[in-house]
Amino acid sequence: MSTGPVRLLLADDHRMFRQGLRELLERNPAFVVVGEAATGREVLAQVAALQPDIVLLDIQMPELDGVAVARQLARAHPNVKIIMLTMYRQDQHLFEAIKAGARAYLLKDADAEELIDVIGRVSRGEAALDPTVTLRVFDEFRRLSTDQEAEQLTERERDILTLLAAGYDNRTIAQRLFLSEKTVGNRLSEIFQKLGVSNRTQAALVAVQRGLIAPPSSDDDG
Repeated sequence: MSTGPVRLLLADDHRMFRQGLRELLERNPAFVVVGEAATGREVLAQVAALQPDIVLLDIQMPELDGVAVARQLARAHPNVKIIMLTMYRQDQHLFEAIKAGARAYLLKDADAEELIDVIGRVSRGEAALDPTVTLRVFDEFRRLSTDQEAEQLTERERDILTLLAAGYDNRTIAQRLFLSEKTVGNRLSEIFQKLGVSNRTQAALVAVQRGLIAPPSSDDDG
């Protein structure tokens, strides 16, 4: 990610919603809206052309829904991060969005301060879920049937997972555990493979669900 403003693509089929979101975000010099899209196929084309850092993506898009778009972006543009926006609280939408690779999931009625905070966190490589639906994610993972348990994690890998679940980025995890940032990245790749996941959000959720680490407490300072 560049050191300049975070490059955002707004994807929603309602023009007035996009306009309001653009006006809100462009008041903040940390962000620049590089484009908009009204359909799922437009999102794919705009991402390829504009290379945004983050896509704010409505889960209910015409032509291709948000989950399908997220899956394609994860394959074709893995460095582009996705914040899924929705009016719905159904577990199915939430779970599918996370499986598709969304870094964050926010209800559209979230306040401006929360939205800006989440964009900032995602831009730093963190993940964020709307607190009103986080428990639903855990419940959904608990219902999953698995053919085999995750391979045994080492104590160091559990330490890394605990800090990851608390919201820390690789640099901070490295500092706290007296490791190099490269080592943390390598360990995370090994952890993802053991857990059968593809990103930080999934790793944290699966680790908590399987009792591999304790859930992050609300007073964590990360």
